Amino acid sequence: MAIDGTWRRLCALKDVSESGATLVIEDSVEGLNLKEFFLLLSSTGLAYRRCEMGRMNGDQISLLRQRGKQKKPKLEDFI
Repeated sequence: MAIDGTWRRLCALKDVSESGATLVIEDSVEGLNLKEFFLLLSSTGLAYRRCEMGRMNGDQISLLRQRGKQKKPKLEDFI
C-alpha cells in the first residue's frame, strides 16, 4: 500500500533474507511511486511494515530493510 494510501496491490512473499525480501506483485505497478510503501501483513491492515524498494525485475520487487534501521532484520520483521 502507498505511504499516502492512494494505491494498494496484492502480492506474495517469495523469499526473505537478512538484507530484505522479495515480493511478487499480482497487478501492474506501472506509474506507481514505489520508493517507499507499506507492506500490509494482515487483511485488516493492523500489522504492517514500512519498506523501501531496492530494485524491480518484472513483477518482482526486492525490498531493502527499513530505512534508518540499524540492526539487521530478522524473519519476524517480515511476518
